[in-house]
Amino acid sequence: MDQIMSLPFGVALAALFAIVMIRVNVTYWIGRGAVAGLAHTRFGNSLERPKAARAQALIQRWGPYAVVLSFLTIGLQTAINLAAGAARMPLRRYLPAAVAGSLMWALLYATIGLAALEAWLAVTAASPVGAAVGVAALAGIVLWVVVFRRRRARAKSPDTVV
Repeated sequence: MDQIMSLPFGVALAALFAIVMIRVNVTYWIGRGAVAGLAHTRFGNSLERPKAARAQALIQRWGPYAVVLSFLTIGLQTAINLAAGAARMPLRRYLPAAVAGSLMWALLYATIGLAALEAWLAVTAASPVGAAVGVAALAGIVLWVVVFRRRRARAKSPDTVV
């Protein structure tokens, strides 16, 4: 990380873009390869079922938007790019989405992302206890929001027995 942060902005941006483009394209091709391998097994017929065809059509239509937006998430990016490959999204649709998303991701990391990471590492180095308290507070907030939403959803559900 220190090497990238010490680079001029344009070089750091290009390096981050190249790294993420390689990663998402490898993931896409792993998905395509897995499906191609599956086609030669006894489960290959499942790729031709109506549900699979509908899912494939959905991904080919809306998949490029999902690919671009996946770059704003943590944890979904790999799954979405793998699904795009598995659904055999045409390269003419996948590549522009991957380029746009990768550029967006590289821009975010080259500006806000690396600065936030550097600040976090400085806080952790200065006060490990403070960093742990911050993580615990953030986890508590996330837990509270999740529990609150689930309770609200259960209260609105018509299946709720009183």
